Amino acid sequence: MDWYQTLFELIDMRSFSNLWFWIVLAVVWSTASHWVLGVPYDMVLRARRQGGQAEADLEDMVRININRLLYIGQVSGLWLAGFACFLLTMLALLGFVYGVEFAQALFLLAFPLSIVGMLSLSTARLIQAEEATGELLFKRLNRHRLFTQLIGMVSIFVTALWGMYQNVSVGPLAG
Repeated sequence: MDWYQTLFELIDMRSFSNLWFWIVLAVVWSTASHWVLGVPYDMVLRARRQGGQAEADLEDMVRININRLLYIGQVSGLWLAGFACFLLTMLALLGFVYGVEFAQALFLLAFPLSIVGMLSLSTARLIQAEEATGELLFKRLNRHRLFTQLIGMVSIFVTALWGMYQNVSVGPLAG
């Protein structure tokens, strides 16, 4: 057995039968639901419970992150949107028209994350427009986290269904 064959057995480009893909999927959605607009969710909970300095720290961190997000959106949002659409279209065509399983896996990761990205931008605009602090800020961050988790659950479900379909229809690789 040569090193090339050993390397590709270790990496296994068939994504849906690879344990690493499912680990990455779980970590991506766990991380996405933990970091709400760039703020760790435990900080939101601590600020809600303790108030005072913890709440002031949360408000400062949210303000910094939404200003950063909105600045990026204003300065290069159109270019980023165009590039993201190009990348998603390329992955969708490679994956679902040409049958490249790796592209399917990347699309099933990237497309829902792009929706979360748009949701983050929308929530940041809303928080800035309302100048949300205190209880209203907690409400906005909780709602954003809930929607992110819902998108993640649907994404994991659809990915699992598609992955099972791929594994059943394609079957094991012939050695």
